[in-house]
Amino acid sequence: MKRLVPLVAFLLSGCLFGGGGNDRLPPARPMGAPPITLNLPTSKATHECFADLSREQVRYSPLPDRDYGGGCTVIGAVQLIDIGVPVTGLKAMRCGLAEEFIGWTRNAVAPAAYQILGSRLVKVETFGTYACRNTIGTATERLSGHALANAVDVSAFILADGRRVSIQDGWRSDDPEVRRFLGVIHTSACKRFGTVLSPDYNSAHQNHLHLEDDHKNFCR
Repeated sequence: MKRLVPLVAFLLSGCLFGGGGNDRLPPARPMGAPPITLNLPTSKATHECFADLSREQVRYSPLPDRDYGGGCTVIGAVQLIDIGVPVTGLKAMRCGLAEEFIGWTRNAVAPAAYQILGSRLVKVETFGTYACRNTIGTATERLSGHALANAVDVSAFILADGRRVSIQDGWRSDDPEVRRFLGVIHTSACKRFGTVLSPDYNSAHQNHLHLEDDHKNFCR
């Protein structure tokens, strides 16, 4: 495969799938305040994460660190341009989340689609990544992982044979192979991401898998 050059202007080094977080956060600003660009030093973990994406032949663009108010920040984030399969809805993603998402798509979703459903994965659909908001459908209101660009909501998978396997329709599908496929990629996600929420968690997640790189080891 031809090596794809990321949109960075400096050489980096690090370990595979090793970070992109733990950057120093600025003091919180009021919700709704105009966004400001932060002048923060790029952390070692983020430098290493950029290098990992380069080695994995991912095209991406580093994003400026920004404070959107109310605790909503985008720090150490990237815009994914090409990971080898089209993905819809992606905005800013913390680099560590981007790495885990790429690994999951390439090493779990794509093989499972071919082995279980007999067709190549040609597209992943998402409801997006960054959004300055609180969690939805929880008893205690708190800032969502999306508000830190540290979560992605995956809604469906498009196969080469034309099938669209959605979380909403497939999770309790009459087709046992579709249920098996979604079960396998859900289990894989739980081993890779800190928090994974599915339709089994609550009604707010009936149509997507919430994948968050927060090291909390919570899988439903």
